[in-house]
Amino acid sequence: MDGNNGTAGVTRRRFLAVIAGGAASAALAACGGSTTNTPAPSVAPTTASGAPTTAAGAAPTTSGAKPTTAPATSAKTGNKEFHSAWPYQIPPNGHFNVVGGVANGILTSTTNNIYLDMIIQPFAIYKWKEDSWLPLMATDWKFVGTDTFSINLRKGAKWSDGKDFTSKDVLATFSALRLLSSTVWKYLDKVEAPDANTVNFHMKQPSTVVQRYVLRTNTVSSATYGDWAKKIDDLFAAGKTINDPEGKQLLTDFKNLRPDDVIASGPFKYDPKSITQAQMTLVKNPTAWNADQVLFDKIVNYNGETNEITPAVLNKEIDYATQAFPTATEQAITGAGIRIIRPPYYSGPALYMNFDKLGNVFGDKKVRQALAMAINRDQNGKVALGDSGKGVKLLTGFSDNLVPRWLTDADTKALNPYAYDQAKATSLLQEAGWKKGGDGIWTAKDGTRCEFELSVPAEYTDWSASAQDLADQLTKFGIKTTVRAVTQTQQPLDVDKGNFQLAIQSWGASHPHPHFSLQIDLFLHNTQAVNNGGKGYAFPLKQQTDVAGEVDLEKIVLDSADGLNQDAQKGNVTKAAKVFNELLPIIPLLERYGNNIALEKTRVQAWPADSDPIMQNGPTADGIVTILMLTGQLKPV
Repeated sequence: MDGNNGTAGVTRRRFLAVIAGGAASAALAACGGSTTNTPAPSVAPTTASGAPTTAAGAAPTTSGAKPTTAPATSAKTGNKEFHSAWPYQIPPNGHFNVVGGVANGILTSTTNNIYLDMIIQPFAIYKWKEDSWLPLMATDWKFVGTDTFSINLRKGAKWSDGKDFTSKDVLATFSALRLLSSTVWKYLDKVEAPDANTVNFHMKQPSTVVQRYVLRTNTVSSATYGDWAKKIDDLFAAGKTINDPEGKQLLTDFKNLRPDDVIASGPFKYDPKSITQAQMTLVKNPTAWNADQVLFDKIVNYNGETNEITPAVLNKEIDYATQAFPTATEQAITGAGIRIIRPPYYSGPALYMNFDKLGNVFGDKKVRQALAMAINRDQNGKVALGDSGKGVKLLTGFSDNLVPRWLTDADTKALNPYAYDQAKATSLLQEAGWKKGGDGIWTAKDGTRCEFELSVPAEYTDWSASAQDLADQLTKFGIKTTVRAVTQTQQPLDVDKGNFQLAIQSWGASHPHPHFSLQIDLFLHNTQAVNNGGKGYAFPLKQQTDVAGEVDLEKIVLDSADGLNQDAQKGNVTKAAKVFNELLPIIPLLERYGNNIALEKTRVQAWPADSDPIMQNGPTADGIVTILMLTGQLKPV
């Protein structure tokens, strides 16, 4: 039983987060074992002024209506409100089946959602700088022996329907996650509950990352999912998998489940009647064990990406937003006296190539290496996000910020940085059999003229700006590239279904172990695309390399987190980094740092100083606002 959220129709908020608390659902169907949790990919990018027009025929955006001024009263009048901004789809597209891996759940994403974490709480949230956990629905946990991770649930915790929170709920959740092929099930083979307050996760492949997969799982109520869990358990007990007709049907039926509401374990719950195209409200759940620790009475959430919420931000109607704001908008925000914080996201946009359609063009790694040198990534970061966009330096598949923790200086120096050098890029393409015509356009070895379309989510201003700059750079280099903007809910589906040539999607994940980033890079829109009916970017996971010989990238990702000794994992992480650096299955462009809105003295007294350890958290993975809210550190005016 495992998992977080699937990708279909999901916005970047992401992810991405990247995004993104455990890990994104596994690409390959789980054939055995119990249920799991998935990591978050990266954070959601935003829509830029002057971004490419949405492609003809693309579905309308889900947040088309601009948020209206909140009819809510402020904390000053005794109704203590917090105003957030996070995109969602309204019913019937948006719904309350919020198990990780089901698309379009309201306030769900490919990663843990920082607001969902306050509705159906995970077992714990990680504090990055302090390397410690904030216990929530579990009070303690440990590895037992070499093959079991055990958690003790919080006694006395209750759901919003008044029922006790027990191991029965955890088992139901992990059964559902198993059906959804959550990555944790690549490590688990069994989840058991010896009593109402203890759950044991038996590992077929022991790994330290099981702790994060499990602890960041959002548990759902067995009152809603218990009967489904029995069907799922019976399916696997009969030796069936989701590849069998019975499994496919059960998976389809489960994804189509539409509860009327979500039974909450956290201090907030949905108010279904409040949901409009512009905003929705989360109200206090008095049955939550930590309800009294939270000092706000409700959360008013504004719907939309950057362009939709900017007027409300400038009008000081939003207290916190993680959308990526263009440089000009950021200047207007700071000019209005609104604070901006810049936590690292450990992820960003990458160039994806469709190897199913264009393997003849991009299948040779020399071609991809040449592209990496032909692109000025520093320029791309600056164009996309100003001071918050940094060109990726090391191209390992995970954040440059994490590399010193995992690789030695010698191994880091051995990586190819693919510094911007179009002369070397030209030479490498010529080695690969490419020729440039008299019109300045490259022709691939097989004679394909290099004119391509680059797909990008229309509403993500930073990704849109990155895409346009990338297209301009490639076109000038001789690879004629035209940007096609597709609405944010459709574009990831197009990628998963293989309906693209080139695309911008997430690399990396806001998680401290590189395993989670590599899973996003190699599984999410590749092998996991089967969950959305396609092959994704269709990069074969078995490859021949110079640095490691013949490799299986799925095994490399799993091995990167193998065993219960994190120091011993560094060798496997180093191998994974070197293999990614050579093969470049995707080309990370920039690493995003936040330019998050943190309004003070309107509804919130103050946010922590930039030097506070909490500001090192991945803001859409182990949410800054989530931790501050749940611990009472975020105080109303």
